[in-house]
Amino acid sequence: MAQVLHKKKGMDPVLLIVEDDEVLRKTLSEVFLKRGFKVSAVERGEDALRFVSTHRVDISLLDLRLPDINGLNVLKGMQEANEDIMVIVVTAYPEVKTAISAMKAGAYDYINKPFELEELKLLVDKAMETKRLRSEMEVLRYQKGMDYLSKRMIGSSSKFLSVMELVATVAKTDRTPVLILGETGTGKELVANAIHCSSDRRKSPFIKLNCSAIPDTLLESEMFGYEKGAFTDAKNSKKGLFELADGGTLFLDEIGDMDLRLQPKLLQVLENQTFRKIGGTRDIHVDVRVIAATNKNLEHMVREKKFRDDLYYRLKVIVIDVPPLRERCEDIIPLAEHFVRLINRNFKKNIKGLSQECKDILLRYSWPGNVRELKNIIERAVILADSGEILPEHLPAELVKTSPVTPEHTRQDTFCMTLEEIEKNHILRVLNHVNGNKTKASRILGISRLTLREKLKKYAIDCDSSL
Repeated sequence: MAQVLHKKKGMDPVLLIVEDDEVLRKTLSEVFLKRGFKVSAVERGEDALRFVSTHRVDISLLDLRLPDINGLNVLKGMQEANEDIMVIVVTAYPEVKTAISAMKAGAYDYINKPFELEELKLLVDKAMETKRLRSEMEVLRYQKGMDYLSKRMIGSSSKFLSVMELVATVAKTDRTPVLILGETGTGKELVANAIHCSSDRRKSPFIKLNCSAIPDTLLESEMFGYEKGAFTDAKNSKKGLFELADGGTLFLDEIGDMDLRLQPKLLQVLENQTFRKIGGTRDIHVDVRVIAATNKNLEHMVREKKFRDDLYYRLKVIVIDVPPLRERCEDIIPLAEHFVRLINRNFKKNIKGLSQECKDILLRYSWPGNVRELKNIIERAVILADSGEILPEHLPAELVKTSPVTPEHTRQDTFCMTLEEIEKNHILRVLNHVNGNKTKASRILGISRLTLREKLKKYAIDCDSSL
C-alpha cells in the first residue's frame, strides 16, 4: 500500500517514491516533504502500479531493483497509466547499462547509488521544470490549434453553431468513430480537423486519406501497409496510414467510394484496433480515431448492397450533418469578407471589401458548390479588382445575371422563376437590407412576424432569431 505522507490543499507536485530500502525511503520522503511535494512512498512494484493507475503523479523516483517486479516493467506500466509522468530511475553503479535501457524506454533520467542528496534535489527540480515547460507548450499548441480553427471556421448561424457545439462534445470522447455528412464543399474536412485539434489527440498526427482519389487496388496498401515481398514490387516493407496515425486521427474522406471488399478490414480495425499488413503474419495494435466523411447517402447505399450495413452502423455512432451554404444565409457575407482578407494577404492586394450590389448578388445565389465555390469566386474577384471594392463586374456571369440591377433586368431574371423562387429571393433581399432584423423585414413585407417565421422555415432560410 502507498503511504501518503503529506497532503496540502491545491495542486502541489506529487512525488511517488518506489524503494524497497526502508531507511532510504523514509529519508527521501522527509527531504521532499520539506521541499513542498505531496509525497507517497511504496516498497513494491505492484503497489506503485496500483497507485499510479488511480492517482495523479508528477514525478517518480523508481528503484530498478524491487522485490516483486523488474523495475523496467514497472516503468512501462507507469507510462501506460500516465504518459506525462517523469520517472527518475535509481540504480547501483554496476547496473548503468540497465539504467540506459530505462532511458531508452522513456525514463526522464537516472542516478546511481550511492548519490548525494543535493544531486538528487537538482535532478528532481530539473524534471519539474521540464514538466512545467511541456505543459506550457501543450497549452500553446492547443491555443494555436484553436486559433487556426477560429480563423477558418466562420459563421454565426444557428445551424453552424449547432455543428460547432457537437464538435466540442465529440472532441471529449476518445475512440468513438464520427461520420460527417454534407454536400461537396461544405467544409467536412475542417470539421474533422476541428474535432482532432479540440481533442486530447491533438499532439499526435491528423492524417487524411481520400478514398475516391486512390485506385481500389492500392487503397488497402495505403491504409494498412505491406511487408517486404508481399507482392512483386514490394522490395521493402511499408507502414500504412493506420500505423502512421497511431495515437492520432485518421480522416477517411469520401468513405462511400471505398471498395466493398476492403470494408470488412476497416470494420475490424474499428472494432479491435488491430490489423495485419498485406503479407503480414502478426496483428498490429494501434490507437487511432477514425473520422469518415461522405457526400453520398450511405443509408440508400446500404439498402442497395453498395455499402456494408455493419460498417455503416459502426461509423454512424456519432453523425455530424454539415449544412449547405444556402441554409446558412447569414454566414455568406462574413465568409466572403473573410476570404477577401485572406486572399488580400496571399496576393498582396488591398481590396477593401464588397459593394452592396455584390452582397445582394451573393445572397441571391443558390451556391451549389457551397463554401468552396464561394472562396473560388472571391479569389477570382480579388484578382480582377484593381482597388477599392469588389463590384458586380468582377463576379462570374452566372451570378450577376440574377442581380436586380435594373427593373428590366429583374423582369428578365424573374420571367423563368416560379412564384416561390421570387418570394424567397425577395425575402432574402429585404432581410439583407435590414441586416436580418425580422421585425423590420416583416413590416416591409407587409406580413406578421409569425408568417415571416413560417416562410423562413419553408424556404430553409436560417437567420439568427435574436435579430
